[in-house]
Amino acid sequence: MCLAIPALIKSIDGSEAEVEIGGISRRASLMLTPEARVGDYVLLHTGYAINVIDQEEAEETLSLLEEIAEAAADEN
Repeated sequence: MCLAIPALIKSIDGSEAEVEIGGISRRASLMLTPEARVGDYVLLHTGYAINVIDQEEAEETLSLLEEIAEAAADEN
């Protein structure tokens, strides 16, 4: 199973972007999403932005991932 997580584009330099996920920044390729712009949310998978998504969907997905992480922490 593969997982892509929402990331917010903070800046773009050519075909690469600086994205933020939960307060952590990293570089990501925009080769598959050349339409992405600063301020967009993208689905990030293995360092590649694979789709542009709207803010509501991104926030809902991030919230669900936080709930999963909290539930896993409670089990341990």
